[in-house]
Formats: sequence, C-alpha cells, structure tokens
Amino acid sequence: MSRILSDRVLLDIDQDIATVTLHRPDKYNSLDMPMFNAITRVAKTLKKERKVRAIILNGAGEAFCSGLDVKSVSKNPVNFLKLLAKPGRRISNLAQDVGYLWRDVPAPVIAVTHGYCFGGGFQIALGADFRFTTADCQFSIMESKWGLIPDMSLSVTLRELIPIDLAKELTMTARQFSGEEARAMGLVSRVCADPLAEAQEFARELAGRSPDAVAASKLLFNRTWSATDKVALDWETRLQKKILARTNQRIAVARNTGEPDREFQDRRVL
Repeated sequence: MSRILSDRVLLDIDQDIATVTLHRPDKYNSLDMPMFNAITRVAKTLKKERKVRAIILNGAGEAFCSGLDVKSVSKNPVNFLKLLAKPGRRISNLAQDVGYLWRDVPAPVIAVTHGYCFGGGFQIALGADFRFTTADCQFSIMESKWGLIPDMSLSVTLRELIPIDLAKELTMTARQFSGEEARAMGLVSRVCADPLAEAQEFARELAGRSPDAVAASKLLFNRTWSATDKVALDWETRLQKKILARTNQRIAVARNTGEPDREFQDRRVL
C-alpha cells in the first residue's frame, strides 16, 4: 500500500514493513521547507501505525540527503523563524523534528544511506535506530562550513555513539568521511554492498519478533542510555510490567514451546 503524503516523501507499507523514501532526487534530496514538513508528517503518521513493525528510511536518486537547501530556504527569512520556533511545551522545533521524531516512533527505524549524507541529512540518519550504508557514501557534519552549528537534534543523537572529542572534531572541521570510516567511528551499524537489501532482510527479522518487545526495547534504551542507575532500573520494571503476560508475550512463549504458527498481533502496549 503506497501513500503519497507529498511529492517530497513517499510512504509504502507492505504488510508490516514501511519504506519511507526522501523524494527530491533532482536536488539530492536536499531539505527545503516542503521537505521539512513532509518528513515530520510521515514520522507522526508512522508513530500511530500499530501494524508497522519496522521502517526503512532511504533516499531516491544518487544521494540519501545532501543537507539543507540553503538557497531555497534563504529566499524567505521567515523560514528560519518557522524552523527554529518552539511553540507551547514542545520539546523540539521543526528543524529538529526531522531527526528527533524518529526516536518517538515505536517501530525500529533503519536508515539506508548512499551517495551523500551531509548536514541535516546526517542528522536525519542519526535519528534512526540503525544506519546501513555503502562503503563510499560520504558523510559530513557540514554546518560549520556555513558558519553554523548542527541544530537538527544531533546534540541528542550523536552523544550516544561517539566520544565528545570526536564529536567536537567532526563538528568544528566539517570534514567529509566515508562509510568505512563512519563504521570505524561507530556512526553506522553496517557497511554493505547493497544496504537496502540488507535493511529489508533485517526489517523482516525484526518484524518476526513480538512488536511489543521490540518497541519496549527501543524505548528502554532511548530513555536510559544516559540516565542514572535508578532511572534506568525503574524503566526496566515499568516497561516489563506493560508487556508481561500480555497477548504478544504469551504468543512469543507459545512460538518457542510448540506452537510456531501463532501470529503476533499488532503492537498493543506502546
């Protein structure tokens, strides 16, 4: 089932796996205002899709995403106000939403990168749970090239992956590095000849597990990775209580004790 939420982002849901495609290939999927809005819309849509058990996030054409379309966004200075405004009690603004909101989607998200993954594009990929890439994909935290700092949720997502001195180096220099170097630094999960095919296989593996356990695992680590021991242990107990003895947990037990044909139900508790 394909849904065209906009001409900038395509959404295809095949049974329980969703594929999200950044679709501005003539501009290397660079981020203009319609792209910001479309990515945010699709992330919010998938957060509510209980039947979706894994998500693949990729880019059409020759690149995953080359970052901010500075020329387009700069045409109207009001655009920067729209990107940075944080109305009410929201935790993130529109610029940050394109990366940060993937953390709020209960299903695991696999970003598949190729070509270029620069600036805002890299920050979108960092918002995913996993990153599969080609060896020759070029990465960069490119904002300092334009006299800026990264402001699309990298301060949350990058700290979980690399030490602070390396984060500062990559941010201050804006240097480019390959998929192979990204893997050596811990910034990507896998380097593959065909990252999309491997992501699809991995997505099918995840879809074969209890969707409640997978979603709870994602939430557990997102809430506790930098937390105190007390907070982490409290989250373990809180989430276990939500899934223990519920339908999908009982089905998981049955599948391992003689009833392998029992099918998991759509995500129920998160």
